[in-house]
Amino acid sequence: MAGNWKMFKNPAETTAFFEKFLPQVAGATHCEIVLCPPAINIPAAVAATAGSRVEVGAQNLYWKNEGAFTGEISGPMIKAAGAAWVIIGHSERRQFFGETDATVLERTKAALAAGLKPIVCVGEMLAEREAGETEAVLHQQFAGGLAGLSAEEFARVVIAYEPVWAIGTGKTATPEMAADAHRIIRGRVEAAFGGNAAAAVRILYGGSVKPDNVKGLMAQPEIDGALVGGASLEAGSFASIVNF
Repeated sequence: MAGNWKMFKNPAETTAFFEKFLPQVAGATHCEIVLCPPAINIPAAVAATAGSRVEVGAQNLYWKNEGAFTGEISGPMIKAAGAAWVIIGHSERRQFFGETDATVLERTKAALAAGLKPIVCVGEMLAEREAGETEAVLHQQFAGGLAGLSAEEFARVVIAYEPVWAIGTGKTATPEMAADAHRIIRGRVEAAFGGNAAAAVRILYGGSVKPDNVKGLMAQPEIDGALVGGASLEAGSFASIVNF
């Protein structure tokens, strides 16, 4: 169960969040719990979660370890700050910041080389969904990004399916719609890396996940967890999703 805070909270607010959140998930041993705050909050999050089962991630990384890339942060920097995970190819990165399938592959390889665990995002826009192109889009994103990994690299990746039309809109894919997309992705994994990889890979659902719909989503065998946006910003809300 992963939370993506996007561009919210400062270090003090991060510390306050975990003071409320950690006691509410102390008994949650059924899943891994990951929070991905803005990069400037990673040290506060790492300090606040020390000794707990909750892990910290970044929301993006650049594929070079260092250099003249103003404003970017690298995998080794994220790792040194104490984070263990990183989100790659989120729809907002694709939509607003020019992320492509090719750069998703570059970032994923860089994350793995730095010893980070990538959560790699795929998903279609509303116009693509309405045009019946969901499967084609997922095939293309998988082929251009994840299929370029070696089998050993792929085994260390988590995938998140995010229908872009359901992110921050209040619209949610029905559990059945989400499961269908997850089946498509798992089929791509099987074709590229074999049946064992398809069975082992974890595919999260992301798209307006909330306390009141998480149970129905998680009842689908194809859905292995959630990537939560807005509902991860409030401790009680995210705790109830974790404890679904």
